[in-house]
Amino acid sequence: MDTARLLRTSTTVLAVAGLLLSGCSAGAGHSAAASTPTGAVAASQTTAANRAAAPLAPLPATIPDALKPYYEQKLVWHDCGSGGFQCTTMKAPLDYHHPVAADDLTLSITRKRATGPGQRIGSLLVNPGGPGGSAIDYAQIAATHYPAPVRARYDIVGMDPRGVAHSDPVVCLTNRQMDAFTQVDNDPHNRSEINAISAADKRFADGCEQRAAKLLRHISTIEAARDMDILRSLLGDARLNYLGKSYGSMLGATYAGLFPSRVGRLVLDGAMDPSLSSLEESRTQAEGFETAFQSFAKDCAQHPDCPMGQTTDAAGRYIVSFLSSLDAHPLPTGQSRQLGESLGTSGLIEAMYAKQLWPVLRVALAAANRGDGGPLLALSDQYYERSSDGSYSNLMYANAAVNCLDLPPATRSVADVQAVLPAFRKASPHLGPDFAWMTLSCAPWPVKATGRPMRIEAKGAAPILVVGTTRDPATPYQWARSLASQLSSGHLLTYQGDGHTAYASGNDCIDTAVNLYLLEGRVPPPGKTCS
Repeated sequence: MDTARLLRTSTTVLAVAGLLLSGCSAGAGHSAAASTPTGAVAASQTTAANRAAAPLAPLPATIPDALKPYYEQKLVWHDCGSGGFQCTTMKAPLDYHHPVAADDLTLSITRKRATGPGQRIGSLLVNPGGPGGSAIDYAQIAATHYPAPVRARYDIVGMDPRGVAHSDPVVCLTNRQMDAFTQVDNDPHNRSEINAISAADKRFADGCEQRAAKLLRHISTIEAARDMDILRSLLGDARLNYLGKSYGSMLGATYAGLFPSRVGRLVLDGAMDPSLSSLEESRTQAEGFETAFQSFAKDCAQHPDCPMGQTTDAAGRYIVSFLSSLDAHPLPTGQSRQLGESLGTSGLIEAMYAKQLWPVLRVALAAANRGDGGPLLALSDQYYERSSDGSYSNLMYANAAVNCLDLPPATRSVADVQAVLPAFRKASPHLGPDFAWMTLSCAPWPVKATGRPMRIEAKGAAPILVVGTTRDPATPYQWARSLASQLSSGHLLTYQGDGHTAYASGNDCIDTAVNLYLLEGRVPPPGKTCS
C-alpha cells in the first residue's frame, strides 16, 4: 500500500542499480501513437484545469526584517566523506509567518566545488524529487556523474528539504509497523479488505501526528522553496541556478513563482503540473504507468524467456492473473515476509521507472513463476527504500506529509473511491484500482491542507527549461507541456522515449541541449525533440 501520490524520486534507481547517471541509454524508439501520449480528452482536461487554478503570487522582493537573521547567517563548511565534498547546516524558520528562533529547523547541505577548467558560473542546486528524496545523496551522485562540462563550472549543491533525510526528518512508524503497512492489499475485493485500507491509512496518519505534529503543519513545497532562497543568498548567488527532477520540478517551479526576479538557469526535468488537483494527478499517473506497462510488455515479448507471453494482450491477462494469485496464495521469499499482492504490485511499479529495470522485472516474474517471490520483493524494497536490515528511509513519511499538506485529499471516503473507480480502470486497466484506492491516503490526515492547485506563471523570470518524456510513468508528458505553457518564460524540451526523467540518462541529444542552457543560457528552439 503506497502513500499519497506516486511522485517518486530518481534516486532509488540511481542508488540501487546505478543506471540513470551511468551513461546507459534511458531507451529510444517510439511509434506515431506514442509521440502524442495525452489524447484530446486529457489535453482538454489539463487546459480546463489551467484556466480554473489561481496563479501563484510572487513574494515581495524585499526581505522582511523578521527574516533577515536567516539571510545573514554564516555557513561553516567542513570536509565530509571522500571525493572533495563539503558539508554544513543552516537554520530556517519553522513558520515563515511567525519565525521563532526556538522553533528553527536545521537543514543539512552538501556541495562539491566546481572542478574546472573554465570560469565558475556559480552554484547548481539539485533535487531528485519524491517528495522525500534526499538531495544530499543525489548531489553526491550528480557531482561525479553529471556531464563533465557542467561539473567543471558549477559547484554541485544539495540541501535536504525540511522533513527529509538529514534535515529534521519526519518519522511516522516503526520499521515493523511500516512492514505491515506495505503489505495491506491496495486492490480490495471485499469489505474486510476495504476496512483494512482505511485502518492502515489512519494508523499511518496517527503515527505521523504523534511523532511529528509540529513539523506536519510546516512541510509544504512553498516553505521548502523559501528555504532554497535563503540558501541561494548564503551561497553568494544573486540568482538561483537549479536542476530538479520529478517533484524537484515542482520545487523549482514554485521557487520561480515566488521569486521570479531571482531565477537564474532552472531545469525542470520530469515536470509536474501545479494546476491539477490531487485526484487529477492520480488519474493521469495511473494512465502514465499503464503506458509504461504496455511498453514493458512489448519489450518483454521480444525475449524468449518472457514469462508473460508473446503479445501485449497476453501480458495484460498474465499480470492480472498473477497479482490475483498473490492475493490468494502469497509466495515465499526466503525471508519472514511473503510476497503478497501489494508487495508484488509495488515491485512492478518500481520497475516502470526505468527501462534498464525491465530485464530485472522479467527475471523476477520468471522466478515468481517458479515459486520464488524473492526477486520481486527486492524490487518492492527498492521502491520503499527498505534496507536489508529491515530499516526504512523516511522517504514515504515525508512523501505523505508534503503531499497531504500541498493539496486537499483526492477522495475522503470509500464511497468517493468507488465513484471514481471506473475512470481509473479506464485510464489503467491493470493498475487503475490500486491508484484509485491510494487516493484515500490523505483523508485521515491530521493537518488540513494549506495548498491548492495553482498556475505558476513566474512573470519576469529568466528563461526556464522544462523537460518532458513522452512515456514517463510518474510525471506524464502532458504535465511538462502544461507547465511550460504556464510559465511566462517556459521552454519545452521533449524526449521521445521511456523512463522517468531524461537528463544525464545517457541520451546525448538531451544532455547537449540541457548543457547548452546551463553553460551558455541558450534555450532549445521551439519544438526541440530528442529520441
